[in-house]
Amino acid sequence: MSHGSRLSPVQSRRRDPSTADSRPISHLRPNPQADEEQAVECSAEKRLEARIERLGRERPPVFKTAWNEVAFVFSITMSQLLTEFFVSGFTVILPTLIRELDIPQASSVWPATAFSLVIASTLLVFGRLGDMWGGYPVFLWGLAWLLVWSVIAGFSINPLMLDLCRALQGLGPAAFLPTGVMLIGSLYRPGPRKNLVFALYGAAAVFGFFSGIFVAGIVGQFLRWGFYFWIGAILTAITLGTSIFSIPHGNRKGAKNNVKMDWLGAATIVSGLVLVVFAITESAHAKSGWRTPYIPTLFVVGCLLLLLAVYVEGWVAELPLLPADIFAVSAMTPLILALFLLYGTWGIFSVYGTLYFQNIMSASPLQVVAWYVPLGVAGLILATIEGFILHLVPGRILLVISGVGAVGSQLLLALIPDGGSYWAWVFPATILSTIGIDLSTILMTVFITTHFPSSRQGLAGGVINSVLQLGVAFTLGLADIIQSRTVEEAGLRAGYKNTFWFGVAAGAVSLLLMVVWGKIPVAKSDLTADEKAELEREATREEPALSALTPVHTLERER
Repeated sequence: MSHGSRLSPVQSRRRDPSTADSRPISHLRPNPQADEEQAVECSAEKRLEARIERLGRERPPVFKTAWNEVAFVFSITMSQLLTEFFVSGFTVILPTLIRELDIPQASSVWPATAFSLVIASTLLVFGRLGDMWGGYPVFLWGLAWLLVWSVIAGFSINPLMLDLCRALQGLGPAAFLPTGVMLIGSLYRPGPRKNLVFALYGAAAVFGFFSGIFVAGIVGQFLRWGFYFWIGAILTAITLGTSIFSIPHGNRKGAKNNVKMDWLGAATIVSGLVLVVFAITESAHAKSGWRTPYIPTLFVVGCLLLLLAVYVEGWVAELPLLPADIFAVSAMTPLILALFLLYGTWGIFSVYGTLYFQNIMSASPLQVVAWYVPLGVAGLILATIEGFILHLVPGRILLVISGVGAVGSQLLLALIPDGGSYWAWVFPATILSTIGIDLSTILMTVFITTHFPSSRQGLAGGVINSVLQLGVAFTLGLADIIQSRTVEEAGLRAGYKNTFWFGVAAGAVSLLLMVVWGKIPVAKSDLTADEKAELEREATREEPALSALTPVHTLERER
């Protein structure tokens, strides 16, 4: 190369202070070769985007036929249905159980609470087991366990046996809820098809709620109460049978990774949650409330255990049960708090709403079933619509609509006048409650599973279901305190109304958090979290090679 009077592009640029473009002047000259390379690169990017979009809509290759996929989706969605079946229907059958088993009024809350409390406190543990052993065995174990204890629960002869059966029942959903989400999240790529499957999964919760009330209403009217549990056991057996054959073979083996159980974190988290929720719930029925010595004692011990869990997870555990980096996802912390409160309003509606309909509006069990029919219909319609628009509508809009629905539902229940009609008050409240729970659950499940790699899909399922179940458990515990403290002075109707006003407040705070921090992008077809991580690793490996080039080499590459 000649270095006489000829100026290099860099030197020419330095000697011409009037040049606005910082690039070499030679860049302004036509360069057919560069234009052709750019066109080829642009075409390749468009083809890649089109392929990613197509993959997001196609049936996963592990399903050989459409019927294989239908059977799989049926099995997973049925697991969600069964959980809600054993939550909602029990509220309807509880008055019969109080009478038949002679359950003291002060202890009547525990058969209903034990089930949800066990689920909420052990979800993360079973999510980790799913990441360790694979979703298939843990999912099946959960169904088999629920089947056994549902059969036994129908033969309960005293309150203690019923409480024990309900608590042990809860271990089943705690196992199959996170692994069900894990299986969907690992088999489906981000895109419209995954959105639709999760929409059906969310709709199953609404149908489970309605199915539980329907079966409990029929049983309460015509059969012995044990048939409620036995019918649930039959549905569980059907789900277990289809799951054995429908879950793809590749998900039947243990996870091939180095994930280990964080036993110390599991012990502190589970025991801390159980003691705190127990103290809050039991305080509403203890003889002297919070002045009863064991109530504050258990509450303080539970809080200390949870603080110890924070220390263990943050500084001691090699592989923490709840790793801190999951909160590094944009706005994850405020959104989890918002959903915690939002799901709590659903608990208030499903429990105290049902009690209000029965005890204040004098609705019979079958009438309550009829009143909840729109909930199932609206849930199916909403879930289907959301499944088709998740890749088109920003998440913030859906979250705000969900929050407005939750607040509106609680407000209508709080304002029902004495003698208020079903169509003016209960019907719209039912529709709004469906909007409140459905839109947010489906959206956040898709969002969280998409941001987690395959090795953490069990954790993803554990997180989303823990937020839901803990939100219901904590909010119901506080609502129970509010109701029990006001019922003697103001009456049963006012006590229920106060829980609804508490739901309005919780929903309003949740809505505010979602308005401010609910920036969730559209759930379009995209690379999986594993694929994105692989691209980042490749880019990291290429950086040292590029940085090793000298300025002369770089200039030659530009030429």
